Amino acid sequence: MKVLSSKWICGSAVLLLAIVTCGPGTAQEGGKPSAGAVERASSGDAPESAGPMAMGLSPKLESRAIQAAMRKVAGWQVNAAEGRWNQQWTYAPLYDGLIATTKTTGDPVYAAKVTQLAEQFEWKLVEGRFPHADDDALGQAYLDLYRMRPDPVRMAATKTTMERLLARPDDPAKPLWWWCDALFMAPPVLARMFAITGDHRYLDFLDREWGVTTSLLYEPKQHLYSRDATFLGKKEKNGQQLFWARGNGWVLGGLAQVLQIIPANDPMRARYVTQFKEMATRIAGLQQPDGLWKTGLLDPEAYKSSEVSGTAFFTYAMAWGMNNAVLDSKTFKPVVEKAWAGMLTHIYADGRLGSIQPIGAAPDAFTASSSYVYGVGGFLMAGSELDKMAKGAGATRKR
Repeated sequence: MKVLSSKWICGSAVLLLAIVTCGPGTAQEGGKPSAGAVERASSGDAPESAGPMAMGLSPKLESRAIQAAMRKVAGWQVNAAEGRWNQQWTYAPLYDGLIATTKTTGDPVYAAKVTQLAEQFEWKLVEGRFPHADDDALGQAYLDLYRMRPDPVRMAATKTTMERLLARPDDPAKPLWWWCDALFMAPPVLARMFAITGDHRYLDFLDREWGVTTSLLYEPKQHLYSRDATFLGKKEKNGQQLFWARGNGWVLGGLAQVLQIIPANDPMRARYVTQFKEMATRIAGLQQPDGLWKTGLLDPEAYKSSEVSGTAFFTYAMAWGMNNAVLDSKTFKPVVEKAWAGMLTHIYADGRLGSIQPIGAAPDAFTASSSYVYGVGGFLMAGSELDKMAKGAGATRKR
């Protein structure tokens, strides 16, 4: 079965022409022509020297070892982010990762920090760029905290924004989610709204807009997404098409998030399962000898260093897939074992997680010390799924 069914292909040629001729151009993550200095400074840094590397972290997929690495990285990040916490998309994966760390370790301090911040933010999303998907991303954490303790105030503002989104008519000249990163930012929020309310309108809207983005950006022969329409014709030095690791990490992570919630008997689920398997299989085959992935997936020789954030989201999604009987453990467990071991070699003695590419829209340079909150969030999410695997909690899927 091909992912690009007639439902997901209808009108794609018209939309493609519209986005290429009228679209936003090559924008960086965050949907801006260039990432502002304030946004970059608040989400991470890359000091010239970050000190010695961590010693004594075990790469074994055993719960104690996994949790030790998670605590070390989460503890450093919470301290490092003081005075810089905000509601931007950059922090949303970190909040998800901190909540996951509490669920994994049983230590309430991490989710408590997110709850404290949510209260400080008055449980509101950023509204200045509606309907921009990046500004929806914080809703994932709000709704997860709501599911942990149902209090109407925790979901009220997110629900209002999602209802506003559902009421927005599509504009054929301006696809809503015109860049692939958006598939991690907004769809999981819509899926959670369905899980909480049982209202299928949220899934119907998600499915329609996911289809538009997929018809534009998904290459069915490669099983990978271009970052946006401006990258459709771009090539690597070796002549291969340019596919960005973190961009595809956002998508694979978004697929895992959505599949957690789409019911097993829902007719739309099969398309997402098929795409998830296709992408996971393709990406697994591009893993580098050090366990990580290069920022450009199809021309690894063109990039000096392997990168952690794309690797983290790949690892999270693949581990989730095995834990929920969507991916074959015999095939994928060696991949995530190697990826986890590789990421541990980028942890510094104080807990800094390095080799994370700064905000961007394509493969770009970074240093060994480069650490940004979204990559840390992906690492913590990956650890949470690997811990479930270590505890033998796989093969069960809950709505």
